[in-house]
Amino acid sequence: MIIVQGNIPLRSESRDKAIELARKMVSATRSEEGCISYDFYLGLSDPDTLMVFQEWESMEALMEHLQTSHMEDFLRELPDVVSGEITTKRFAVHKMEDEEVVESAPVPEPIIH
Repeated sequence: MIIVQGNIPLRSESRDKAIELARKMVSATRSEEGCISYDFYLGLSDPDTLMVFQEWESMEALMEHLQTSHMEDFLRELPDVVSGEITTKRFAVHKMEDEEVVESAPVPEPIIH
């Protein structure tokens, strides 16, 4: 599974437009093949930050999403609402049952002088 998390700083006066853009993306994206979840959130400590959280079945599904017409429309309109640098992180996640469990060595006690 691939997880994408991002932060989009918004212009205060454009927050409503940004929310509408986000709603359109959510509606269009959730039906894409390979989309597990896709949503945007407003920051509690900073309501001028829009956060995106996505889960995809595979990297291929994510790459196909990036080529859609609704992504193209979103990216074209995004500069009108953004006030700074957009940051995104992408994580590859594996279920524990898919992994071999490896025993780790015990952590030594700290030496106090």
